Amino acid sequence: MSGQEPQASTRASNAQSTKARSSRSFQRQAQALRRKARRERSQLPRWFDFWDRIGPALRAVPRAAWLCAAIAVLNAACWSLLMPPFQVTDETTHFAYVQQLAENDALPSSSDQTFSQEQEAVLRDLRQYEVRQSPETHTIATAAEQQQLQEDLDRKLSRHGEGGVGGSYNDPPLYYALQTIPYALASGGTLLDQLETMRLLSALMAALTALFAFLFVREALPAAPWAWTVGGLSVALAPLLGFVGGAVTPDAMLAAVAAACFYLLARAFRRGLTPGLAIAIGALLAVGFLTKDNFIGLAPGIVLGLIVLSVRAARVHGASSYRWLAGALGVALSPVIVYVFVNLLSGKNALGVVSNVLKLKGAGGSLFAKLSYVWQYYLPRFPGMTNYFPGVSAPRDLWFDHGVGYYGWVDTAFPTWVQRAALVPALALVLLCGWAIVGERVALRRRLGEALVYATMALGLLALIGLTSYIDRHEGVFASPRYLLPLIPLLGLALALAARGAGRRAGLAVGAAIVMLFLAHDVFSQLLVVGRYYG
Repeated sequence: MSGQEPQASTRASNAQSTKARSSRSFQRQAQALRRKARRERSQLPRWFDFWDRIGPALRAVPRAAWLCAAIAVLNAACWSLLMPPFQVTDETTHFAYVQQLAENDALPSSSDQTFSQEQEAVLRDLRQYEVRQSPETHTIATAAEQQQLQEDLDRKLSRHGEGGVGGSYNDPPLYYALQTIPYALASGGTLLDQLETMRLLSALMAALTALFAFLFVREALPAAPWAWTVGGLSVALAPLLGFVGGAVTPDAMLAAVAAACFYLLARAFRRGLTPGLAIAIGALLAVGFLTKDNFIGLAPGIVLGLIVLSVRAARVHGASSYRWLAGALGVALSPVIVYVFVNLLSGKNALGVVSNVLKLKGAGGSLFAKLSYVWQYYLPRFPGMTNYFPGVSAPRDLWFDHGVGYYGWVDTAFPTWVQRAALVPALALVLLCGWAIVGERVALRRRLGEALVYATMALGLLALIGLTSYIDRHEGVFASPRYLLPLIPLLGLALALAARGAGRRAGLAVGAAIVMLFLAHDVFSQLLVVGRYYG
């Protein structure tokens, strides 16, 4: 037995040695494979690295957020099919702008409505000028009308206009430049094929709006995961977002950019400012400036948010946080400077139509008169104020009633009794939201700086819209809820708070009721449009 023990020990030692050599050999092979993979990856285009970095971030997005985006894009696509061609406010001029860029490789040259032969023929065959703003007039329906339209579409008329794009002349070019992509993809079809393809790009922008609204609510209310879905789904089903997202209009892109700004600011307030977040916010500022002039109303609040975040970050990172701020502002302003320079060279206003607002050109009246007008534009008039809206309750008639439903060329609205009935659930939601804020007043006090940033963004946009209306007041009072669409993430947050305000037990039921309310509102809004144009 004693002779067998050394042999067994030797065999065990040899086995362990063989196992160790195999393990080391496996490790060397694995290291060699990793080095080979790194060498191969270094030879790939840099965008492969970009996807390696962004992949984990996309996987971290909750499935509910993607669901909200999917519902929003489907909803907007439905609106794009229901709305007759060019029966959305200013869609004629927005399409002409894209066609000018795509066919003539040049920016618009005038505000005249000198559209291409093809577009003019289609507008005539659709009786677009007779149908719009005439609720009693339906879109074409007879076989003869449709045959005439098809014949003109098949004639391959000229798509080269004379450079006139109507009221869109002063608009920044970014949205229209992006729309040249679907325009070109559908260039083998008819003009109506191109229009629908372009509308679908706006629908994708509506999906981004809902996605970022969900993520904004998640950052603003991190302790209530179920409320995130309430806010996100309500935004996705909002008829106004579907209507705008189903049309060719820069308002669709403006809403998406604004929602992304709200989200990134909320993320930075919750998790701290980083160089990447600062540059991303600066890039969104640049994109917003080049999307639509109304974004200038949001800009002061966003810049204020960057300043507050930089001051907070300086407590941890020192003076380097101010370099992040400078970098973000540099990124934001660089394309704006180019845009201003191009406008000046072409004889346009430096900042488009906003230049008149900033200068209050031709507005007249004292500073108090301007403030009084803007106040009455949104809120009840105080005694002693000049009545700028005689016979009209601006907050209810111009904003709430139009917010309930105001489609087409601002000519399609619900009956008065529906608008009045809508006051009941609206008031209930306001009370629930207010109750939730009171219950969270301690937490709100700690986040006062963040709340101030969002309030500044909202007030800046409201002031810009109000001053624009003051300048044009002699041409009549006009208010469109789509101007407020950039603030839709705040609506999602308010609805999530309203659900929380119902308490722990009833909160889920109230949240489900809110989502169903928005779904019903959306369905009946689409039926309203069907009855208006096809009834």
